[in-house]
Amino acid sequence: MNAMTAFWTEADYDDHELVQLVRDPKSGLTAIIAIHSTHLGPGAGGTRFWHYPDPKAAMRDALRLSRGMSYKNAMAGLPMGGGKAVILADEDRTKSPEMLAAFGDAVEALGGKYVTAEDVGISEADMVAVSQRTSYVSGLPVEGEDSAGGDPGPFTAMGIYHGIKAAVAHKLGKDSVKGVHVAVQGTGSVGGGVARLLAKDGAKLTLSDIHEDRAEALATELGGKAVAPDAIMSTACDVFSPNALGAILDDEGIARLDCAIVAGGANNQFARAKHGAMLAERDILYAPDYVINAGGIISVAQEYLDRQQGASGGINEVRKRIAQIPERLVQIWQESERSGISADVVADRMAQKLIGR
Repeated sequence: MNAMTAFWTEADYDDHELVQLVRDPKSGLTAIIAIHSTHLGPGAGGTRFWHYPDPKAAMRDALRLSRGMSYKNAMAGLPMGGGKAVILADEDRTKSPEMLAAFGDAVEALGGKYVTAEDVGISEADMVAVSQRTSYVSGLPVEGEDSAGGDPGPFTAMGIYHGIKAAVAHKLGKDSVKGVHVAVQGTGSVGGGVARLLAKDGAKLTLSDIHEDRAEALATELGGKAVAPDAIMSTACDVFSPNALGAILDDEGIARLDCAIVAGGANNQFARAKHGAMLAERDILYAPDYVINAGGIISVAQEYLDRQQGASGGINEVRKRIAQIPERLVQIWQESERSGISADVVADRMAQKLIGR
């Protein structure tokens, strides 16, 4: 793990307030907890359980994702800062109750500076296990039909759906997605949810997933078409919606795109900062990822705030905040067009101002 010791030399280190390596040999836990900013409140962001062949990739993920959470929470108007955790899984992705308990202890030891929830590879049941060791956790089972909480995936999907509709209106001048061709990359909880919502409105769908049988099944269900994972980015469409892992918009990926809009839930879609400008040069409208995909963190943050404050904004407050996502996107696009600065940079500057940087 020596590759992690000089994390401050990493390109993605951005004056993070805390970067902690957690080791518990007895349970087999190796994790990184990164807190980017607590300017607006405790660092909030999910825990990712993933196999990283190179530990440097785990550090890069923790640094980038925690910074993204600072920006996401700020732009969503939440009184929360930005944090993220990654648990380094072995090749078999072995996960045990002891490992989750040790992770919960590590979160608890931070005394509330970090609030965790689900992310890739972590389930609601895992969060319940973690909650046995710390109260600084969200994304737990819903206590009532009017309560916030539970699986954040559907709320993330709802925000992306609203964002895609806003992008179609802004770029294509259409007040509906009926007949609009959307290529959805990733058909899990988020991508699948987006596809189902779009299908109800009559959108034309092309779907892809690394689990090709899952994409095929969803395409059959929704009357869409499934393509191989390596074909989705070059699909001729109106909207390309990336909803899998990030860093797909690199030199090669951007060159392959045949769309007018990129709007999806994957975190950190640009491989490097320069790629936002490259996308803008192609006149492709971009919905900044941490703005359009904020629905999930809105839900888990509201759950946590309700529990901490003994109040209940509940599901109504969640829906209200998600409904504001299109307005924020339009503000970003209008400023981008006025200034000639790419949408990702405009969004970053707005977020940085909100977190006092």
